[in-house]
Amino acid sequence: MPDAKVKVGIIGSRFEADIHAASFQIMPEEAEVVAVASPTSAHAQELARRYGIPRVFLDYREMLSQPDIDMVTIAAPNSLHAEMTIAAARAGKHVVCEKPLAMTLEEADAMIDACGRAGVLLLYAEELFFTPKYVKAKEMADQGAFGRIHLVKQSEKHFGPHSPWFWDVERSGGGVLMDMGCHGIAFCYWFLGRPRIQSVYAHLATCVHGDKTVGEDEAICIIEFADGAIGLVENSWARRGGMDDRSEVFGDAGLTYANLHMGNALPTYSERGYGYAVEKAPSTAGWSYPVFEELWNYGFPQEMRHFARCVRGREQPQATGEDGRVVLEAICAAYASAGIGSKVALPYRPAGLSKPIDGWLAKKRK
Repeated sequence: MPDAKVKVGIIGSRFEADIHAASFQIMPEEAEVVAVASPTSAHAQELARRYGIPRVFLDYREMLSQPDIDMVTIAAPNSLHAEMTIAAARAGKHVVCEKPLAMTLEEADAMIDACGRAGVLLLYAEELFFTPKYVKAKEMADQGAFGRIHLVKQSEKHFGPHSPWFWDVERSGGGVLMDMGCHGIAFCYWFLGRPRIQSVYAHLATCVHGDKTVGEDEAICIIEFADGAIGLVENSWARRGGMDDRSEVFGDAGLTYANLHMGNALPTYSERGYGYAVEKAPSTAGWSYPVFEELWNYGFPQEMRHFARCVRGREQPQATGEDGRVVLEAICAAYASAGIGSKVALPYRPAGLSKPIDGWLAKKRK
């Protein structure tokens, strides 16, 4: 029925799956979560209990066989994205895939092809396209507020990921660049109107977490776009104190700054500490900056509402599998750049690599 809510199944049961479930509840008029699938029964049952999700599956393939499910969201390790997306497409389900899209460009192409053949949407879960501050900044830019934009900066930093699999490059595909650089690359690309990426230069280092991962925990990436603009993406798993997420835009007629937390935080001092302040904050004793309406400020509910409306044909997708592929290609080029110490031109098609970070690690080991 075109007016019925989109029935959603979530694959995964931890941090990102919780965000998906909460986001659909914040904006419930277009969709409802009816199932969750995870091989970890206790986590799946707890997520279902917390959000009133009626069905729990230990195998996502069994969930895909449910005829009433219209769309699935994939909140699983990166190494499983392609397998799960292709299975969902073959089951006739629209797909929301978390970032980064896949481990390789070959996987990304197979995902896009499978969804195209099945006639289902492949939607790329990049919440920065929906983050209210960033959306407002782009709206002003598109109105000419800053003139010709020559530099866009985006940074995301904290002290490390929330799940152990992120440290394992065989499951994640890379370190902080793979985890959060995909946000910054997507943001610059989207903000500038999706111009062609001309070249990528990156510097990567493992500064703090060498006992946990061979992946990088500091990353700087410079993107040259065909229209002459530059994107500067900075990411860290080595910043203490919780999440820091911000952007800067510079044009010949103006500029703007957007800090996702400082404008929405309550500067707080507590001798004893308290419950929750903001994502990745390890403690609330002393000074902290608790954020209100955190998921809304990030753009997650708006993103999921948009995807549900796309399934019903009410909106055109703003974040697609093709966008995810563009970002993944730039990530692959960035790892290769860090390996050789110079710019890498796009188009770029790495050969013989099973994951993006191999382009850096292969050179690093020599």
